[in-house]
Amino acid sequence: MALPSHAQVVVIGGGIIGCSTAYHLARDHKADVILIEQGKLTSGSTWHAAGLVGQLRSSASVTQVLKRSVELYKTLKDETGLDTGWKMTGCLRLATNADRWTEYRRLATTARSFGMEMELISPDEVKRMWPLLEVGDLVGASFLPTDGQASPSDITQSLAKGARMHGAKIFEGVTVTGFVMDGSRITGVKTTDGDVACETVVNCGGQWARQIGAMAGINVPLQPVKHQYIVTEKLEGLSPDSATIRDPDRLTYFKEEVGGLVMGGYEPNPIAWTTGDVPSDFQFKLFDDDWEHFEQHLTAAIARIPALETAGVRQMINGPESFTPDGNFILGAAPECTNMFVGAGFNAFGIASGGGAGWVLAEWAMAGEAPMDLWVVDIRRFSEMHRDRDWVRDRTLEAYGKHYTVGFPHEEYQSGRQRIVSPLYERLKGHNAVFGAKLGWERPNWFAPKGTEPRDIYSMGRQNWFGPVGEEHQLVREQVGLFDQSSFAKYELRGPDAASALSWICANSVDKAPGRLTYTQLLNTRGGIECDLTVARLADDHFYIVTGTGFRTHDFAWINEHIPARAKASLTDVTEAYGTLSLMGPRAREVLAAVTGADVSNAAFPFGHVRILPIAGTEVRALRVTYVGELGWELHIPLAKTGEVFDALLTAGAPHGLRPVGYRALESLRLEKGYRAWGSDITPNDTPFEAGLGWAVKLKSGTPFLGREALEKRAGKPLKKRLMTFTTEREDVVLLGRETILRNGEFAGYLASGGYGYTIGKPIGLGYVRNPDGVSDEWLSGATYELVVANEVVKAVLYKEPLYDPSAARVKA
Repeated sequence: MALPSHAQVVVIGGGIIGCSTAYHLARDHKADVILIEQGKLTSGSTWHAAGLVGQLRSSASVTQVLKRSVELYKTLKDETGLDTGWKMTGCLRLATNADRWTEYRRLATTARSFGMEMELISPDEVKRMWPLLEVGDLVGASFLPTDGQASPSDITQSLAKGARMHGAKIFEGVTVTGFVMDGSRITGVKTTDGDVACETVVNCGGQWARQIGAMAGINVPLQPVKHQYIVTEKLEGLSPDSATIRDPDRLTYFKEEVGGLVMGGYEPNPIAWTTGDVPSDFQFKLFDDDWEHFEQHLTAAIARIPALETAGVRQMINGPESFTPDGNFILGAAPECTNMFVGAGFNAFGIASGGGAGWVLAEWAMAGEAPMDLWVVDIRRFSEMHRDRDWVRDRTLEAYGKHYTVGFPHEEYQSGRQRIVSPLYERLKGHNAVFGAKLGWERPNWFAPKGTEPRDIYSMGRQNWFGPVGEEHQLVREQVGLFDQSSFAKYELRGPDAASALSWICANSVDKAPGRLTYTQLLNTRGGIECDLTVARLADDHFYIVTGTGFRTHDFAWINEHIPARAKASLTDVTEAYGTLSLMGPRAREVLAAVTGADVSNAAFPFGHVRILPIAGTEVRALRVTYVGELGWELHIPLAKTGEVFDALLTAGAPHGLRPVGYRALESLRLEKGYRAWGSDITPNDTPFEAGLGWAVKLKSGTPFLGREALEKRAGKPLKKRLMTFTTEREDVVLLGRETILRNGEFAGYLASGGYGYTIGKPIGLGYVRNPDGVSDEWLSGATYELVVANEVVKAVLYKEPLYDPSAARVKA
């Protein structure tokens, strides 16, 4: 069969992800799709994958994706006639210490929140299920009965047959050599068998995805890592239906295979493969056995399953797997190219993810936007720094080494730090700052008291920053604090059509007079919230846009791609041009007035306005806005002058107790005021009306905007979920998000975010309360509420309004 000269969609890569994508494109969308594989199907890393299939993740949407995989694997044989090797054995996760047990209790709560049942069982129950295990050191285990295992090659061949049955064409032995480009769009794929004109490309190239992307100027930040496991001879007494096992405290995993065991692990000292291009002929190949490196896993495994000591080893597998810098896989539309979609870097979860990820990529490629909130795996979470292959390698190896470590809340990575620092870095170090990192930026999370070491001490309960952050919180509530938020992503939109372009893109009305600023959401075609940001109009044809640090690539691409065709408007990223200091608190006006000759009274400088103020000999863009619920300004300063303005503010603020404050206090302050955070409280799954942000939508204006049609269709209908605030009666509870909400003892949703409110003296959570028949005020009020926290039911109180309102001098709870 000759390679066609044209196809609607070209899928590159014949592993499980590529075959699943082609299958879903052909089955669900009747797309004209071809799949190109340089070797044979499965010849990259799919053929040597271990085949464990787990479903539970910290993201509800990603968990749904993995559940889709399981549902597909259960039924695919009925469609294609080819077995997938799927066995729903369930999965045991073993715990040997109190921190791990707390982690599992939280996981069990997350599972319940996401519609799954995870059981917590005793060591004796583990022994009954798995007689060969040594359980003397166990505290307990979790058991998810719907997890299992499958045959990677069999699933892939079954998906490939299904794709062909629905009209897809698969070409093996064809190598992609480049792309035909028209600006930022791909118009054709160059191959060793000729060129194929196309409308869309899906890059599922596995460990080659990085270099395939590079041919079109696209960065796919993954790193091949050597991953080893062994397959043993038959073990006496091992049932073919034995649950798969994850033994993270010993860094190992197990699954039954033909009467023996597959055993591998995630070591703290992994070995990277190349940071250069992966050889194209590395197909159906492995590395040499490395028993010396693998010995740490073998020793741990024998201690857990003593019968392994005398078991024969049938085979060692030492092959490359693609891992990413944050341990999450990579999906979605490449920001550099409007019609290449990527599915790669699955961190050894490719088999578990394959069925669902293929569905996601097909939907995304056909609709042009994600079918659900997939931010945690979106390729647009990365930035230019991820083009540094050495940085990606070092961070990826650290993430690999954390694969089985206890997941402490708020834990920071240590590799690749100080990649980007604000001009205030050394000054903040002098104030005993404890830094975290966000998209490469070093940022102060909190400030340790004088005489104490500035470092985080992680734990499952309250951590060592709890007290000092409370003092920072109180300072902002009662006096004034200064936040270094220089890492904010900042853009400028200029041109005669800038106002009309933003009017289409933004849900709120931004076409206001120069000097005004607007808080707004940017919506997708479903009415879901894609971005949450501030737009300041500096002139008729000049807008300044500010958004969160981590959303820099995502939000820039979303705005740029939705500027109407032929509009005369140009978007520029100016993040590194400006430092940002947020001066917040009741005494903020006195401090600001002391450093500028401008009038900053409420009459001269109202809320929601922007002014150019002279401070310390430089012109500063001052935005009257707040994320903490107090009087305040964001001061956007030419980067080189940030230190001088910082010094002037601290000097002027000394009589008011002004000092630097960190991001942990910012989080507690915003929770008390009920301000939403994109990525947790508000996502592409949520509309502004569900999120309580309907006041920021210009539906009544009649002005067209992206997402309007979807919102109009829902207008007048009962909301099936609404974002509410919760506190717990117990003051010592640690809320992190994903805790289950119970209404009159029945499931009613889960928390999106959680923390502690120091002003009210209670834990706070924000979460969507759900009811298929509608969430009315009456329905909300006529009930009692509880939260399930680490598998424990805790009494809670629901609030429809913010807990803290300084204008009314009201503090609830």
